[in-house]
Amino acid sequence: MVRATCAVALLGFALAGCSGGSVLPFFGGETPEASRKPANSTEYRCEGGVSLYVRQLEGGAVWLIAPDREIRLDKKAEGRYAFGRVELDIDKDRLDLIDPPTNRVNCKRAG
Repeated sequence: MVRATCAVALLGFALAGCSGGSVLPFFGGETPEASRKPANSTEYRCEGGVSLYVRQLEGGAVWLIAPDREIRLDKKAEGRYAFGRVELDIDKDRLDLIDPPTNRVNCKRAG
């Protein structure tokens, strides 16, 4: 029984080697891209190389995706969104995020 189990395991490793993939991805091979644009979102680039992503939600709200967190903001007026003390203003290709103590102003739409 032990021989059969070992034979099946060796066959699995051999077939995985033929596929060109890595059997143990944490021991080398290709590293997946660390930062990817979230689906259905618009990217804005701010000073310091920080990227923010905004995804439109049903009902007029937006989902803000920042490097340190994600938050849903409700629509307050045209181009203005807020939740608590966090405010987001979007004007054409520009975005201002008021999130004390860190504010990101004059972020430019990427692309």
